[in-house]
Amino acid sequence: MNISEQIKGLSGDITVATVCSHSSLQIFHGAKKEGFKTLGICKGKPPAYYDAFPLARPDEFFTVKEYTDLLKKSVVNELQKKNCIVVPHGSFVEYMKPENFEKLQLPTFGNRKVLAWESDRNKEREWLEYSGLKMPKEVKNPKDIKGPAIVKYHGAKGGRGFFIASDYNSYNENVRDEPHTIQEFIPGARFYFHYFYSPIKEDGYKLSKGSLEMLSIDRRVESNIDELYRWPDNTDIGFTVVGNVPLVLRESLLPKVFKMGKDVVEKSIKLFGGLTGPFCLECIIDKDLNIYCFEISARIVAGTNPFITGSPYADFIQPELSTGRRIAQELKLAMETGKLKEILS
Repeated sequence: MNISEQIKGLSGDITVATVCSHSSLQIFHGAKKEGFKTLGICKGKPPAYYDAFPLARPDEFFTVKEYTDLLKKSVVNELQKKNCIVVPHGSFVEYMKPENFEKLQLPTFGNRKVLAWESDRNKEREWLEYSGLKMPKEVKNPKDIKGPAIVKYHGAKGGRGFFIASDYNSYNENVRDEPHTIQEFIPGARFYFHYFYSPIKEDGYKLSKGSLEMLSIDRRVESNIDELYRWPDNTDIGFTVVGNVPLVLRESLLPKVFKMGKDVVEKSIKLFGGLTGPFCLECIIDKDLNIYCFEISARIVAGTNPFITGSPYADFIQPELSTGRRIAQELKLAMETGKLKEILS
């Protein structure tokens, strides 16, 4: 049974499934609040810490030896019988690898065509620049590094392995033999904007089709760059994400932030049929209030985890609205209106 046939056969007895990592606690919590069954996919023994969080513990666990086992027909058949809809997140995609996730023969929330545009930093830049967003300049030849530049590897790495190069020599000393991009390093405050685009919900901040919401904002806590001032002569700089801090933006910048989200969605429709559900624009705001977008995460991000019971923005939409719960609400709305095929792939 292909995915289109599976989507047609989905009924009210839906199971929301995802890998036990990243933002899975809030995905399960939100799905349960909206009345869905939940299934946690794990490698090996189910994580014991879920027992400490009964409101976010999945109803059942599904164990695999390797995450690529999800491509096996026998495994797919088992999950099909449970009427599973897969919700992707950063760890899920990174563990399976984008090229494998695209082959997953299970209904998936969102448009999986976005993976090719998100995971390749060259295509990502093409998308964001086409959307009219201001971006840090790209250094195409490492020999042209004349000042601070940040080197980023492709895919959802959580900042792991990223480094700052001041010149060609420091680039050569640290670079790994993996696909990467080099951007100018812009001083400023980091803001990670958490949007939700619904192609089927017509009220709110309207787009050419559907509507856009901004549910929350965070800043990542990165080790060890965020504490470097305590040891200023340390040259072992790292950008590995270890946590997240909630933020609120000055209100006068909100029109610009909504326009950025709108333009990214509108251009995604033209490029690959549309970005659906949660996404995050990762930005720097400089001293002159210019907003530079240096990356997009086209799925739920871990920065939404501080907002399980809402945020200063989500509270203006609905009390106790997390991104995980918003995903479940979108599934419920699509089921009620017969539009599952518009939000699943």
